[in-house]
Amino acid sequence: MVDRRRRTGDGGRTMDDGEKLMSPSYTFFEDLLSQVPDIPSDSILSRTIYQDDRLKAVLFGFAEGQELSEHTASQPALLYFVQGEARLTLGGDEKHVKPGAWVYMAPQLAHSVRAETPVVVLLVLIR
Repeated sequence: MVDRRRRTGDGGRTMDDGEKLMSPSYTFFEDLLSQVPDIPSDSILSRTIYQDDRLKAVLFGFAEGQELSEHTASQPALLYFVQGEARLTLGGDEKHVKPGAWVYMAPQLAHSVRAETPVVVLLVLIR
């Protein structure tokens, strides 16, 4: 369930489309895992769950054994591991990550992910 709310100064009225308008502005996901459908074997899924002029949030679902090869991003990024275990490379370092792991990456940091189990990770790109 996605709950999108924004500042209106109208006391929190509900619009005809069911959107609740309220202060302060926020987007709320009750359960990030519900945003990732079953991950087919031999697949990596991605779904943009939020985007504005300051950031982009993408949920990734990795089947066991899938790998996102080494790459860089032109902007700062955050990773939050929601489910599963993976090998994460950050520059020359390798980390074993589990649910709850959080990473900040500076722009141009080479990194990769290899899922040891089915993995769900939230990527936030900061603009």
